Amino acid sequence: MNSDTKLKFLKLALIAFGAVFLVVYPLGLFWPSGWVWHAGQGSYYLQMICAFYAVLGVFLIMAARNPADNRSLISFTVWSSAAHAGVMAVQAVTDGHEMGHMLGDVPALFLVAIVLGYLNSGSSTATA
Repeated sequence: MNSDTKLKFLKLALIAFGAVFLVVYPLGLFWPSGWVWHAGQGSYYLQMICAFYAVLGVFLIMAARNPADNRSLISFTVWSSAAHAGVMAVQAVTDGHEMGHMLGDVPALFLVAIVLGYLNSGSSTATA
């Protein structure tokens, strides 16, 4: 994939993933076994994690305007998503009540990390 095509897909991915991060709370309401951990929808945890991802989602959407100037934010998203998904995967496997996450937020965050990591690699000079 050439750098111009990669940049176009990176911009689309930033907007798409940013939009998904904005709707983590509704995902938790409609599919709690795949998106809500431990205490359920009413927990403080869900409100906290949704606030974090909503803010990150807004910044990813803004980063789509000029990904080259936002490589550190994109790298943070890649590495924090991979780390978060890895921890959740271990927790889901070791706690049978949380196995639904292996079909929900765990693969979703690994997908974010893989796609953004690939598309962000080698795009430092492109500004189209």
